[in-house]
Amino acid sequence: MYFLELDPLVTPSIGLLFWSTVAFLVLFFVLRKMAWKPILNSITEREQGIEDALSRADKLKADMSKMASENEALMQKAREERAVMIKEAKEASDKMIAEAKEKAKGEYDRIVGDAQQAISQQKNAALTEVKNQVGALVIEVSEKILRRELSNKEEQEKYIKELAQSVALN
Repeated sequence: MYFLELDPLVTPSIGLLFWSTVAFLVLFFVLRKMAWKPILNSITEREQGIEDALSRADKLKADMSKMASENEALMQKAREERAVMIKEAKEASDKMIAEAKEKAKGEYDRIVGDAQQAISQQKNAALTEVKNQVGALVIEVSEKILRRELSNKEEQEKYIKELAQSVALN
């Protein structure tokens, strides 16, 4: 029964237990009076600091979320404005192209009209010249024919009768 016997090195004496308890109680009361409140205060401050940090983190998280949604709204607005600007630029470009085409068509029509007018004037001038030349030729030929025919008195009378009959028939 060895294990029932207590070893004197392991078992404390009553005096040791008493003085250890007294030292513990003195230390406990001294620590309670001097260190307990500062320790509790520092723990409370630390706890409060952690709570503040957590609330600031939550607030920052909410602010970041709000900023992200505002940024997204701004980006959407910027996209819409960009689309409007691109549309307006395209419309302005199309308008400028249409105006340029219309101006070119007007210039083309004017040039064609001027050319047609010039051609018409040249044609009329050429026709007038041809008519004048034909008239001159007719007069010249008629004059030659009349001289030949009118050189003879008898033929002259015959020709006058023919003219009179043709005028009467018309």
